[in-house]
Parts: sequence; structure tokens; C-alpha cells
Amino acid sequence: MTRRLKPLEVGHLGALPCECEGCVFWETDSRLEARCGAACDIAMLRDWYGTVCREWGDCGRVASEDDEVLGFIKYAPARYFPQASYFPSGPPSENAVLLACIHIRDDARRHGLGRLLLQAALKDLSLRGERCVEAYAFANGGNMNAVPVMGVEFLLRHGFTVSRPHPTFPLLKLDLRSLVTWTENLEAVLDSLRIPIGAPRRVPSPSIE
Repeated sequence: MTRRLKPLEVGHLGALPCECEGCVFWETDSRLEARCGAACDIAMLRDWYGTVCREWGDCGRVASEDDEVLGFIKYAPARYFPQASYFPSGPPSENAVLLACIHIRDDARRHGLGRLLLQAALKDLSLRGERCVEAYAFANGGNMNAVPVMGVEFLLRHGFTVSRPHPTFPLLKLDLRSLVTWTENLEAVLDSLRIPIGAPRRVPSPSIE
């Protein structure tokens, strides 16, 4: 079994973990409940992906074992995520790349995969010349798999600071220019993680709303 870090591709969109299959929470321009799967439309997601890739470039990273997606992180300039305008801590900066969400398969959690995906995203953005990254965070704990943002403690541990406080959904930021030069082979780190992956799952068809 070989593990790889790859750019998020259109073929991955229907095989993402949990409620993420076909989820267009971030891509929807009407207000939604802050919940994974609040709106699902695989055709819309593929159109969104094609637009972002043509106009800006790769918009995420996936960690995979052979053909199975273990987890992913999605990011793009804030203008590509209209749902961000409804967050109570205010809209992201115009010049920032927004880390929208990160999700890990249940049987691959708590083994460092989230940290690795975040580092892969930051490395990609740093090498592309981006300067600022922002992310909404969830400050109430609980089941992070059901929330379309990252945990506040996770982001704080990895160098983010609070840009706009809020008791539930603060906005955090990271200056990519403050990061040290990237020397770590992240793919080699991924392959060395002791993740007790079970049998390949059957991927259900994404629901359409």
C-alpha cells in the first residue's frame, strides 16, 4: 500500500469522506446552516472546481492510500467561497487565501494526518507566492466532522492567530512569510504514519439537492 499527497482533482469530488461528497456549503451564495452537507450538488461542485482551477490553480490537497481518499483540505481565494460572507466574525480579507475545510476519514483520524494536510496546503501556497492565509474556526468543540470549518485549537497550534474574535466562529490568519523554508518531505512523512486503515469502503453516490 502506497500513500500519497496529491492535488485535489475533479475525480476526487465524489469520493470525499463523510458528508463531504458533493457538499457545496462554501460554494453556495445563499445563507446556510453551518453544517457539512447543508447543501449537496455534485454537478455544481465540479463546475466550481473547474472555474477555480482555470482562473487560479489547484484548490486543495488530498491524502490517499492507493485509490482510497483518507482526507483532504480545500482552499482558494475568498472570492470563490460566497458562504464566507455570512460568517458572524466578518468576511475574510480580499487578498487572503481562505482555508475552507479539512476532513479526515474516521478510521484515519488522530494519527497526524490533519497536521500533514495543513502543512501540504501551506507549502503549496507559499511556493506559489501567496502571502496571507485565513480560516474560520469552530470554538465550541464537539463533533468536528459535522462542522465545515477547522477547530480553533488545531489552528492555534500551527501558528495561526485570531484576526477577528467570535465566541463560536472566530476568523484566524497566518502570514506565510513568517514560515521557515520548507525542507520536510511531507509525502515521506505521510507514508510513515501508523494509520490503521480498514478495508476499502463502498463509496455511496452523492445526494443532489
